[in-house]
Amino acid sequence: MLRLPPFEYAAPASVNEALDLLATPGRRARLLAGGTDLLPNLKHGIEEAEVVVSLRRVAELRGIEPLPDGGLRIGAMTTLEDVARHPLVCKRHASVAQAAGLVAGPHHRRMGTLGGNVCLNTRCVYINQTYFWREALGFCLKKDGDLCHVVKGGKRCVAAASNDTAPPLMTFGARLVIASAARGRRELPLADFFVKDGVHNKVLQSDELLEAVLLPPAPAGTRSAYVKLRPRGSIDFPRLGVAVAYRLGGAEGMSALAGEAVVSDLRVVVTALAAVPQVLREVGEMAEGKVPSEALWDEIAAAAYRQCHPLTNIDGDPTYRREMVAVFVKRGLVGAMG
Repeated sequence: MLRLPPFEYAAPASVNEALDLLATPGRRARLLAGGTDLLPNLKHGIEEAEVVVSLRRVAELRGIEPLPDGGLRIGAMTTLEDVARHPLVCKRHASVAQAAGLVAGPHHRRMGTLGGNVCLNTRCVYINQTYFWREALGFCLKKDGDLCHVVKGGKRCVAAASNDTAPPLMTFGARLVIASAARGRRELPLADFFVKDGVHNKVLQSDELLEAVLLPPAPAGTRSAYVKLRPRGSIDFPRLGVAVAYRLGGAEGMSALAGEAVVSDLRVVVTALAAVPQVLREVGEMAEGKVPSEALWDEIAAAAYRQCHPLTNIDGDPTYRREMVAVFVKRGLVGAMG
């Protein structure tokens, strides 16, 4: 049985108390939200902590609130189960609710939080193992070693981003509220939160915590979907995750076919392929102003296939995973119509 290493446990009752603990010099602190990712990683020696700061008692970090502009503010400690079931999320940002409902299994979603999933550590078949296993291999770039077992001679870690909720949030232009005792609060687009480095793939500093996710209002006619490839229908991390969002509206000024709805502002984001969720930028231009059809969806799916190149960083044959890019992009485009 793997055991947790010794650490000091703190349970602040407010954001300010938590920030003070993070800012204490000379101690390696780690935030504990739902614990579904951090605790296994501590047991495996993938992450280390001298003090674990639990956010469970911080009520101000929980809840989903409508904003005056029609958007939503979702507290970082709001459980994935609550996000998946909330009527406003389901109605206005369907793909976000779908993604939250596809994370792991029911008990994980009951404990796991939206903030925790956004901040999920990157994963790789050469890091998510026991310390004994990794030591026998000579460790790797992400922890304790100096070589990459995925890319021969690689100098940058390619452990994969595997957070289901990040892609759909990015398609809606979500923003994050981040707090620090020393620097106060700041907002930044979720797309700017990630860094192309599997070791530290987020700009979040050691003295900062994620307070909330801000979802802008979805324009009228917005359709969205999230689809996920995984070995089993529950529990497993994605081998591929695809989020799509687009507007479907009148053809005035956009199509010669009067009265037919056309696609605009198409966004596609994929995860589990690289150290950050990947925005497929070409596809938006391909769909703009066109009437949705199977031929159009096939064209977009083929373009997505050309842009995606899975590695051997997670389980599953990379050739098969690449073939599934086109399948799942089309599945998401068609599913959003419904």
